[in-house]
Amino acid sequence: MAQRIGGFRRKTRYKLQKKKAEKGRIVLRKFLQEFKEGDKVYLKADPAYQKGMYFPRFHGKSGIIRGKKGGCYNVMIKDGNKQKEILIHPVHLKRVQ
Repeated sequence: MAQRIGGFRRKTRYKLQKKKAEKGRIVLRKFLQEFKEGDKVYLKADPAYQKGMYFPRFHGKSGIIRGKKGGCYNVMIKDGNKQKEILIHPVHLKRVQ
C-alpha cells in the first residue's frame, strides 16, 4: 500500500494563516457561539484551534447546520455534485448575514 506523504495541513501555508494582530488568540465569543438547525454558515478555520477542524479543501465554502453532536455541529456542504456532511467545531464557523 502507498504511504501518504505529508499530513492534514500540507500545502496550507497561506490558507490557514491569521493576520499578525490576531495570531495565537482564540476569541471566546466564537468558541461559545450557538447555531440552530437550518442556519447558514461559512467555513472559516481558526488555525490556533485544531480540534474539530475540517479538511482544508472545504475552506471558504458555505453550508447548512443539520444538527449538533457533542460540542460540534453537523454541517451539510456541497462538494462538486455531492452533498457531504462534516462535523465542525463552532470556532471554525461564521454565520451568514
